[in-house]
Amino acid sequence: MGKSKYFYPIIILVFSVAALATSLFLYIYWYLEVSEVLRNVVKRFNLDRQQVLEPQSWIVILVLSILVGFIIICIVIIFVYNQKNLQLYRMQHNFINNFTHELKTPVTSLKLYLETFLKHKLSREEQEKYIGYMLQDAARLSDNISRILNLAQIEGKRYKEESVIIDLVEVTKQFLINNRHLFQGSEIKAHSPPNKRVLYSIKLSLFEILLMNLLTNALKYNESDKPVVDITFSHEGRSLFIRFADNGIGIDSADLKKIFKKFYQVGLSENMSAKGTGIGLYMVDNIARMHNGRIRAESRGHGLGSVFTLTLPYMPQ
Repeated sequence: MGKSKYFYPIIILVFSVAALATSLFLYIYWYLEVSEVLRNVVKRFNLDRQQVLEPQSWIVILVLSILVGFIIICIVIIFVYNQKNLQLYRMQHNFINNFTHELKTPVTSLKLYLETFLKHKLSREEQEKYIGYMLQDAARLSDNISRILNLAQIEGKRYKEESVIIDLVEVTKQFLINNRHLFQGSEIKAHSPPNKRVLYSIKLSLFEILLMNLLTNALKYNESDKPVVDITFSHEGRSLFIRFADNGIGIDSADLKKIFKKFYQVGLSENMSAKGTGIGLYMVDNIARMHNGRIRAESRGHGLGSVFTLTLPYMPQ
C-alpha cells in the first residue's frame, strides 16, 4: 500500500501537468512564431492565406484537443483513485474500531471478574461460574489475536504446513463435533455423498479456518429462531463443489462480488458500525486460492438466505 498510495497518483499528476505545460507551450509557439513565419511566406510569395493558414489552425486545434483530453483523463483517474482510497480508509477505520472493540470487551470483562475475586469472598460454585466466564473471554481474545496472525501469514504466503490427503466430509463432521459449543442453538449438518469418500489434499488448519469463518458468518448474519446451515459435497466433471447453504438474511446483489474484499462489510456505506471486522471472508478467499480453488456467493436477495460454494480441482482418488 505504501508505494501504490503515493507513487501512481504522483506519476499521473506529473504527466497531466506536463501535458498542460506542453499544450500551453505549443499554443504560444505556433501562434506567435509559426503563424508569423507563415504570414511572411504568404506575403512574400503572394499566396492564398486561407489555403496556407487554415490547415495550420486545424493542426493546432487537433493537437491541443488531444492534450486537453489527456489531461481530463488524468484528472478522472486521480479522482477515481482518491475515491477508492477514501473507501479503503473507511473500511480500515471500521475494522480498527470493531477489532479494538473485540479486544477491549473481553479484557474489560476479565478485569471485572478478577476485581470481583479480589474484593469478595466467593463460594466454590460462584468461583467456578466466574472462572467459566473468564475462560470464555480468554478464548475469545485468543481467537481474535490468532485471526490477525493467521491473516498475516496467509497474505505473506508464510503459512508453512504440510498438506495431507484426507476425507473432507469426515474432517468437516469432526470439526462440527469439536466446536459444537460455538454453534449452540443452531442446526449445522454435513451431508455425505452416497457411498463415496471425498479425499483431497489440504492444509488441515487452513481448511478449519475456512470452515470456522464461513459458519460463524452464516450464524452472525441470521435472524431466524434457529439458524440452519447445510453443507453438501458433490463432484461434477473435474471439480469438487462444497456448498454452505444457510437460512440467513441473504446478500444484496450489489454486495455479492465485494464481500470477499479485505475489510469490506455489508452496510458499511450506510453504517460505520457494521458487524464484524471484514477479514473473515477475505481469509476464506485466500485459503481457497492457496488450494487452487475459488469461493463464490449466491443469494436470491434480502431475507432469502445465502449459498457459499467452494470449488476445488478434483479427481476421485
